[in-house]
Amino acid sequence: MEEVSHVINVLEETKQAIDREDVLKLKELSNLTLHSASVNQDTGSITIAVIVYSLSKIIERRDTFKIINWKVFIKKIEGIISLSITALKEDKIDKYEKYMALLRKTITSTALNIKPVIQEVLRKASINKASKIYEHGISLGQTVKILGITEWELSEYAGQTKVSDVKYNITLSAEKRAKMALEFFK
Repeated sequence: MEEVSHVINVLEETKQAIDREDVLKLKELSNLTLHSASVNQDTGSITIAVIVYSLSKIIERRDTFKIINWKVFIKKIEGIISLSITALKEDKIDKYEKYMALLRKTITSTALNIKPVIQEVLRKASINKASKIYEHGISLGQTVKILGITEWELSEYAGQTKVSDVKYNITLSAEKRAKMALEFFK
């Protein structure tokens, strides 16, 4: 039940961030959800992470995409998120999953003239999030299976990121390591 309440909280915060067009908050929520998904290897949370990240990119590039009826689009997205929250609160997981699929479909079918661009945003978001899952120690094969991308796409993207770019891989200086070693043998 703790995982469901976490998802509900993320979705509620996502709705608020969309309403405020807070791109940074959306990216933060996506990363938070992704971390949780990596630990539990939960595909549902990974889907949320990809969708939320995609929404952040769409909002960030709003002027570029020139989505007609922007406010209607946002209200539709918020409405589906509200229905998803209600389904979770009522413990109707099958309905929740249908709403998540509808949310993804709604995002991709925003406007015919930019549909390929939106699909590319979703694909790149999947690759980006796959890279983050891979950084958390989940195998490459399992990661691509979860997100439905190719090993080539993930390898290519992950290869562009240096290990030193990941904040979890910062090492201690030689002096600090020597000091720790000496303290260990005391």
